[in-house]
Amino acid sequence: MSGLRIWLVAGEDSGDQLGAKLMRALREGSPGVAFGGVGGEAMAEAGFASLFPLDDVAVMGYLPVLARARTLLRRIRETADDVIAARPDALVIIDSPGFTHAVAKRVRKKAPGIPIIDYVSPSVWAWRPWRAKGMRPFIDHVLALLPFEPEAHRRLGGPPCTYVGHPLIERLAELRPDAGERSRRETAPAPLVILPGSRRSEFERLMPVFGAALSRVAAEVAVEVVLPAVPRHRERIVALARDWTVPVRIVSREGDKYAAFRGARAALAASGTVTLELALSGVPTVVAYKVSRIEEVIARRLIQVPSIVLPNLILDRNAMPEFVQGECTPDRLARALLPLLRGGSEREAQLSALERLDGLTILPDGGTPSRAAADVVLGILAGGVAPGR
Repeated sequence: MSGLRIWLVAGEDSGDQLGAKLMRALREGSPGVAFGGVGGEAMAEAGFASLFPLDDVAVMGYLPVLARARTLLRRIRETADDVIAARPDALVIIDSPGFTHAVAKRVRKKAPGIPIIDYVSPSVWAWRPWRAKGMRPFIDHVLALLPFEPEAHRRLGGPPCTYVGHPLIERLAELRPDAGERSRRETAPAPLVILPGSRRSEFERLMPVFGAALSRVAAEVAVEVVLPAVPRHRERIVALARDWTVPVRIVSREGDKYAAFRGARAALAASGTVTLELALSGVPTVVAYKVSRIEEVIARRLIQVPSIVLPNLILDRNAMPEFVQGECTPDRLARALLPLLRGGSEREAQLSALERLDGLTILPDGGTPSRAAADVVLGILAGGVAPGR
């Protein structure tokens, strides 16, 4: 197919990364394809001109969203109006359902002939399951990152859904340690990675707890600590780490982060995609998370899964110990982390569980997630899938 025009709408950094890879894969399958919509730095490097800066809509959490409500509503209207005016061959919304689904609903109402594809399924299998059925009127197809999501949408009455694979599959070479790095994991002091989250609301809550847990760990086991920080938050993270009693090396380059993973004996991490990165790297990990009291009350009423940790959900067992809200204390985190650093049955059990991930996540044909996603998008356009089915 030539001369295609596909609009992409991302809502935060992770979606921007997905969008950039999808753009490259779509160009391979359809040379000359043109793009428009909303994206960030990665998509810009791939030749994308965003309607406005991604930071305008990259907001998460009930309170931050309320504080930015006026800007968000304006950007939703502007994005939808741009898609409606452009009349592209397809609209691909990428993650961030609070923003992208609002755009998709407006587009479907005023331009019902535009196929709409949702790249990254909302966590309907975890909370608010009724959202799956509610997506059908404005989403024509879902591209799922996790292997159990197509069945979840089928069971919950959601839109047609295809597993295309998690983007981390494309980075296995960066995640997997070589022989030297595996040996490094056994050296003293023990290499430890600390990951308190990429969003300000996350690391502001977790860094004091992580620092106190680290003090308890370091009193019993010698550790060498690396903390990968998102570049735009580096200054604040450095300031918070000054209160820690244990020295920590803070890195910001992605290559340095993955090098730290490959050499790490264990990790302490906020819940999120990074737990899957660590799992694919074979790093035994303790997971923690804290939200505001208001968010906790809402979440307890809506969350319907036994774990908030992606590797645990994929493996269908709590391989990585997790500590949420009131359980997220320095003592609990330290007690869970020490056996992973010292070695023994708990460490070996987690390592054994993590080895099973390959068979559950890697695409059977050896392809890449971005290529699989592009194939579905182009296939939908070639097949003339009727919007709103």
